[in-house]
This record gives sequence, structure tokens and C-alpha cells, in this order.
Amino acid sequence: MARSFLPASFSRRTLLPADIALQLPQGQRLGAPDAPVRLAFSSWSSMARFKTGQIGALAEEYVEGKLQFEGAMRDVMRVMAKLLPGNPAQHSPGWCASLLQKTRSLAAHTLAKDAAQIAFHYDVSDAFYALWLDPRQVYSCAYYRDAGMTLAQAQQAKLDHICRKLMLQPGERFLDIGTGWGALLLWAAEHYGVDATGITLSKNQHAHVKQLIADKGLGQRVRVELRDYRDLPLQQPFDKISSVGMFEHVGQANMAAYFSQIACLLAPGGLVLNHGITAGGLQNRQLGAGMGEFIEKYIFPGGELLHVSAVLAYLAGAGLEMLDTENLRPHYARTLWDWSDALESQLDEARQLLAESGDAARAAKMLRAYRLYLAGSAMSFEQGWISLHQVLASRPTGELASAALRGAQSSYPFCRDYMYR
Repeated sequence: MARSFLPASFSRRTLLPADIALQLPQGQRLGAPDAPVRLAFSSWSSMARFKTGQIGALAEEYVEGKLQFEGAMRDVMRVMAKLLPGNPAQHSPGWCASLLQKTRSLAAHTLAKDAAQIAFHYDVSDAFYALWLDPRQVYSCAYYRDAGMTLAQAQQAKLDHICRKLMLQPGERFLDIGTGWGALLLWAAEHYGVDATGITLSKNQHAHVKQLIADKGLGQRVRVELRDYRDLPLQQPFDKISSVGMFEHVGQANMAAYFSQIACLLAPGGLVLNHGITAGGLQNRQLGAGMGEFIEKYIFPGGELLHVSAVLAYLAGAGLEMLDTENLRPHYARTLWDWSDALESQLDEARQLLAESGDAARAAKMLRAYRLYLAGSAMSFEQGWISLHQVLASRPTGELASAALRGAQSSYPFCRDYMYR
């Protein structure tokens, strides 16, 4: 009976690959005792999910304490990838499911629900995030310009890469949508002299950034607001806008309105950089094999992904012109592995920090969820199931002779040399 619960790719072999061992619900053990990955099942239903490659369901059972594993996260993810019945990025819902997704997207992304969903993820514990992020607490894809860079160096390189792409100049009005813990906002103000405004829906992040601004004496030209992007006044447009790791929360139903609002907030000739996770497949808004449902339930409620081609279509529909698009997918894989390694090396401390709320059981669940989320996401970026694109765009002025290069209609020089000088 035990053999019947093994995935088809395993049952053709003598028993199990050398890198995995199983403990069945009745205590029977399969596989080499020194295998780098060891799974212990408490029910035959879990074994059925194992056989069919329902990775998301297995992840949920681990979070809920119904499945145990031992082994390094990189080894665990390598084994999990073998279980999948196919490419999870090719998961394509039918027309009925697509219609239902759109209806859910509309309902999930009201002002109130977006605020609640952001709080669910970001207002967990600043100290917990600080444990595995870099010192600036940059919670988005780093830029490993040189292979030998540390996480902190790569995050600094990313901040500067964005500022260079935007051609930030002293005195310019700069808006950072979804400012996180303030790294880009403050980097732009301190190194490029801009007048900077950041917005966030996270109360924890708002308080953190507000204190940093005060500590650095930047209150005259840097501010952070607890505000939704849809509520920003349009009377004073910004010269440059960034949105980093935020538009994944917007939802497809609101994507046209999102880019239209950015276009209205951007001065004619101004530049915007949208940095965010994109789908690896053309049709899927989340990964198959139950992985998308796991992320939705435990990590990012309301999160939706679009293929970069769809993102560009929405951007163009808002009257913005795409100038430069850069794929940073393997950079995010390495970023996530750096985060995962840092968390794995401090599990006891992480558990204590999360338990400070007084709910030890919830803290244990949350830690298990984040362990899988970070390592699973790293694997997904490596495999190409999801991606990360930086899209630079402008709001054309309509004036053909307004720039050094006729027809540019913005400050963008239409060459990339300026980014690297």
C-alpha cells in the first residue's frame, strides 16, 4: 500500500530517490535514513496530496502542524519541485473561472480591504522582518550588479539603480508609492536632493519612516503619509514617481485605474518606474498546484500577478510610454535565498519575536509559513515560474522640440548610457 502513495516518477524506481525519506502515518519508514530531506506524515490524505504533487496543500498541512519535515530549505525545495505534475506557471483557468477571478478581484481591492490586507502582511513585527532583511530593511528584489555582493550591498545598488533610471535631480518632486520602511525614499533624498513624499498603508512602516525622517533631520523636504495611492491629490503633479513591490497588491480589476492615477500624478515629461513581480505564464494570476492559494491564505491576501505583456498594455492604456523594461528574475531568486538563509539561521529568535504578541501557537504557524514562502518563492523565481520587471515610462509632453533629441517628449535621453555613468 505504501508504494501506491508515491508519485508516479518515484514508483518507477526501486523505492525512493536517495535525497528523500518518508515516515508513513502508521510509522513505517521508506528511503535512506540519512536522506537530506525527511517527511513525516500524520494522515493518508497527506500522502495522497504528496502523490499528486499538490504542493500548496502540503505546505498548508506543514503550517498547521499536520506534516513535519527535516532538512535544509534548499534541499526541501529541490525535492518539492520534483513532485510537481507539470509547470505551475502554465496553470490556465477557463472562462468561467476567469470571470469569477475578476469578480473576486473587484471585491478584494476596496480601500478598506487593501488597507487590511497590507496590515495582515506588513504589520506583523518590524523586529521579525529586521532579523532577515538588510540593515535598511529593503523588502524587494536586490540588484547583484557584481556576483560577490552581499545582500546589503546589492540592496544599496538597487536603490541607486532606480534613482539613476529616474534621473533624479535636486529639488524635483519625487513620489514613492508603497514606501515600505523608507529605504528608497531616504536614499533619493540624501543622495539626489529631491523633495520626497512616501505613502504606505502599513501603520508600522509609517511610524518607522516618520521616526527615521526626524532622526535624520529631513523633515523640511521629506514626508511620509498613511495614505492610499487613490487618495492622493492631483493638484501638484510629481516630476518623478517610483512604485516598488507594491503593484502586486493592486489587483487586475484595478490595474487600469492604478496606471491612470499614476499618469495623473505625473507631470508632463516626467518619469515613473514600476518595479514588481510578474507572472511567468500568460494567463495565470497565481501559481498552480495549490501554491497560489497557499500564498493567498498565509502571506499575501489579495495578491494578483500579471504577465509583463499585460502590465505594459495597462500602462499604455493610461497614456504612459514604456521607455525601458528590465527583467531582474534571477536577482530576486538570490535575494530570497539570502533572506531565507538569514531566517533559517535564527529560527529560535524569530519564534520569540513573533510570540511577543502573546499567541505562541499563531507565532509558530507564522514562522512555518514564512519559511516556506521565502524558500518556495526563491525556487519559483529560479525556475522561471514567476518573474520581476522594472518598467520605466514617461508621460509624453506632446511637444516635439522640447528635448535635446527631437521627439523625445520627456527628459529621457533614449539611450542607456546615463544609467551606468
